[in-house]
Formats: sequence, structure tokens, C-alpha cells
Amino acid sequence: MLQKNSIYPIEIEDIGHSGEGIGRIEGFTVFVEGGIPGDQVRVKIKSLKKNYGEGRIIQMIKPSKDRINPICHLANTCGGCQIMHMDYSAQLDIKKKRVEQILERIGKINTTIHPTLGMENPYEYRNKAQFPVGMIKGKAILGFYKKGSHDIVDTNYCHIQSPINKDVVKTMREYIEKYKITVYDEKTRKGLIRHVVTKVGFATGEVMVVIITNGKDLPLKNQLIEMLQKNVKGLKSIVQNINDKSTNVIFGRETITLYGEDKIVDYIGDLKFHISAQSFFQVNPIQTKVLYEKALEYAELTGKENVFDIYCGIGTISLFLAQRAKKVIGVEVIETAIRDAEENADINNLDNTEFYVGKAEEVIPQLYAKGMKGDVVVVDPPRKGCDEKVLETIVTMKPERVVYVSCNPATLARDLAYLEEKGYKTVEVQPVDMFPHTAHVETVAKLSKI
Repeated sequence: MLQKNSIYPIEIEDIGHSGEGIGRIEGFTVFVEGGIPGDQVRVKIKSLKKNYGEGRIIQMIKPSKDRINPICHLANTCGGCQIMHMDYSAQLDIKKKRVEQILERIGKINTTIHPTLGMENPYEYRNKAQFPVGMIKGKAILGFYKKGSHDIVDTNYCHIQSPINKDVVKTMREYIEKYKITVYDEKTRKGLIRHVVTKVGFATGEVMVVIITNGKDLPLKNQLIEMLQKNVKGLKSIVQNINDKSTNVIFGRETITLYGEDKIVDYIGDLKFHISAQSFFQVNPIQTKVLYEKALEYAELTGKENVFDIYCGIGTISLFLAQRAKKVIGVEVIETAIRDAEENADINNLDNTEFYVGKAEEVIPQLYAKGMKGDVVVVDPPRKGCDEKVLETIVTMKPERVVYVSCNPATLARDLAYLEEKGYKTVEVQPVDMFPHTAHVETVAKLSKI
């Protein structure tokens, strides 16, 4: 029986969903932060639960052949990249393996799973950054949260973010320190600047800076605008968002445009999108194109099909589908996202789309009851997967194909198993690496009616 605070040798065999290494001691599962498959280590047991333990590496006996020195010196401190110390090709392999294991274990799915589609350059890929702001001994700190805490790791440059962020961060530090602007304290709920958010159009070079404040008054805003104009190449928009609530939610309800436009523009493939301060847009536009092109390939559209896009967000997948479909019907619960979807359809001159706001489990059955039917159905649900009523209606609708885009292999496996029980076959599955150096994996599955 394992003992807490005791030290044991262990070989890491796998990676968990949060990027932690997994090994076994006397058949008992132990999660080891920072371990990767192939590592032989000595660990000190930090905690013991009924079915697993948690350990900390105290000695590296023999490193894995896939272990590398991470390019970022903060990789072991910052909570952003869990597996940057793993060779990138090994990251892709482990993500495929994870999808295989989960589909087999949870869904009993037996199908072709292709190698993970990765990036040629798995760095500087994120088009959005969120920097919490703090203050230590009169010095402003902007960065990311330390693993498992709200302590800010001060950051000058992040290797997975757009390089332009270093200029934004430097300028915001100078503004806060030069003009003695207060920063928000979560404990006292006092102070002004809470977060700085950046959005970058990768195809256009347009930059939006969003300053989230605990109150409406932003001192010396004209000086801040001048500083950002001078230092940030491609600056198109400066926006202030007011959030005076005691909450971990970053954005408040009120947004004021301080400079330039209230939106920036970016492209995915040939499609143009307007991006506002709070609109959702995939954070890796290079891999988003890869993901959506795979979804479009799996849909096998000829121009004659009516397509349902369920959980459509701002219509990104919908517009890809609309280029080859007769008609696309998108459903999304967030009203502002539907407004964005309609606007994005308009600016791309795609008039064969219709968007409906509401819970998918309520709207889809209502549309089907009115005689609206999809020859092909695409779903891209949140992490919890599809609501069962949505799956029931899809089965009743009897589309020829279902394309399932997933951010969570566990709920994907559950939903594929449901559809396979109801007359569908999972033809093939394609993992896509949307977030290099993290344990996250996106997956596209193609199902055909038997």
C-alpha cells in the first residue's frame, strides 16, 4: 500500500487530459505533473485518493527520448503550456493515442483514426491573449496565471501568442507606472485595471486592444491612446470594457470604443470575418482552416443539400458549408453570436444561410416539427457534448451524413456510441492539433447512415 510523502520509482506511460504524466506503482495509478511517456523518475506522493494518487518528481532517473528543453523559460511555471517539454511529433502521436483510447474505452468505437494534423510551425499561433494585471512593489505585472492559482506570472513574451503582444504589454506597463494608475485587487475589489485583452487579425495584421476596468473612468486615456498608437504596429481598435462585478468572468456588459473601429477583420481561407471585443473567434486561424476543411470534406456536399449546423457560434463552419450547400441552417444559444453569424454571412455575400437563436435541444426539434430537415448535419458542441434531445432529433431526421466536431474526446465517444446504436456508422476520425504544447485535441468524426 502506497504511503503519502513516501518516495517511489515509476515509469510514465501516458498523458492525462490536463497534460500530467500517468504511471503505475504496484498497479495503482499515479498522476505526475511534468512527466511524459518514457520518463523513469522517482516521485514523492503528495496525495492519495481511493483510485489514484498524485506525485511530484524529485529525481529524473532516465528521461524519455521525447523529452526536450522547452523554448520558454516559464513553461514549468505558467499554466498555459502543459507539454512544451515534449517533442512536437511526440505531442501529435500522444494526441492520436488519446483519441483512440477514449473512443475505444468509452464508446467501444472501432474505426479508422488518422494521424493528428499538426502545424509546420507550432509557435506564435494564438490570435487572442488575456493578460491579468497586478502590481508588486510599484511595478506593474502583466502575464498569465501560475498553474492552479491566480498568482500572476509576469510575462514579456509568450511563444504561442502573436509577437505584437510584447509591445502591448510593454506599453500598458509604462502607462500604469508613469501615471500611477491603480490595478485591480481580487481580495479588496479595489483598483482600476483588471485585464488587458488583445486580438490580432493574422491575415490582415489588424490589432485590437481591450482594457477591462473596474469602473468607467479611465484617467489620461488620450495619453494611453497616443502611447499605443506609437508602439503597436497595425493598431486598428482600442476598446474599454467595464466590469465592476466581483467575479472571475473577464468581460462586463458595457463596452466603449476609445479609438478606431469597434471591430477588426480577419480571414479563414477566403472567408472574411468581423471580430469585436467579445465575439468568439477560433484562436488558431491556421488550424481552424485545417479543421473546417476536414469538416467540409466529410460533409461531401454537392450543392443540393440542406445542412444543419448545430451549435454554430458566429457561423464560421456554417459559412464554409454554405459555399457548397443548397442551404445552411445554424442554431446557437448566444444571441450576440447569432448577430455576428448573420453579419458574417452578409459581408461574404452568402444568402443561403438562416440562423436561429436558442438552446439546440429546444430549437432543433421545433424546426424539424415545422418540416425543416437536414440532408447533412454538422455539430460542434461545447465540452459537455450534444444534448440527448439533439441526438434524438438527428436520428429522427435521418440525414445521410453526420459530421461531429469535438473539443472533448470523452463526450465525443459517448455521442458516437449513441448514434451507432441508432443506425449510424463512424466511418473515420481525424484529430487536429489546434493548441500545440497543450494536452487539448480537436477531433472531426464522419458518420454515415447504415
